[in-house]
Amino acid sequence: MQAVSLPLIRLQALQQALAQGPEQASLQDQVRRAAGVIGAASCSVMLLGSEGEGEPCMSIHAHHGPLPSAALQAAIRRGEGISGRVLASGNALLVADIRKSEFAALARRGTALGSSLVCAPIRVEGRIVGVVNAANGKDAAAFDETALCLLQLLASSLGGYLQVRHLRHLLDSRFAQLALLQETEGEPPETARLAYRNPEQVAKILARSFFREMHRAGFGSAQILSAASELIGQLNHDIQQEQQGH
Repeated sequence: MQAVSLPLIRLQALQQALAQGPEQASLQDQVRRAAGVIGAASCSVMLLGSEGEGEPCMSIHAHHGPLPSAALQAAIRRGEGISGRVLASGNALLVADIRKSEFAALARRGTALGSSLVCAPIRVEGRIVGVVNAANGKDAAAFDETALCLLQLLASSLGGYLQVRHLRHLLDSRFAQLALLQETEGEPPETARLAYRNPEQVAKILARSFFREMHRAGFGSAQILSAASELIGQLNHDIQQEQQGH
């Protein structure tokens, strides 16, 4: 991220947006505040879906302001369109005037939007999970490096929000809470904290706990394998439903 001098009013707006903890706002609220901070007429968050047989696609999960219907319904793969290029490269993008850029043929803009946009990747634990896009208004000034810098900071905040939301959803289960407590019992506090921060680690802990509890309950290898097959079947069913939804 380049060193950019941020106007005081923008810094104050950014501070207010970041001061709102994940428990105090929905993803829709986060997007609305991001639009306000950078002065965007439209702002959206696109997230990667679950991986099926093919490459996962991004779709819009929350937006603020006008968006063309084609954008609302789009499923974007890596490298496709402007958002897909940002997803693939991992680099934020500023387009001062899309009509005079290499992306002119990729533009899908409504009559209420201008010709300037910014787009930044959203990361969770170093992995890119989506992008945040913003477009200016029809008669508004073009975005500049300040807007790009602000969007990158907001994208970082969005990544933290998504991680916390995902972990909270996992930990709604009493089984998950007990499994984590048992797994980290006697471990240094830092180990326990890391387990709660990493969804992939939580999933592995739950899998080990599931196996141990079935074994303790007297189930044999065939029954445990049958239960695992049922889980895989449920997962395949969910993936098929998501693909049909796109």
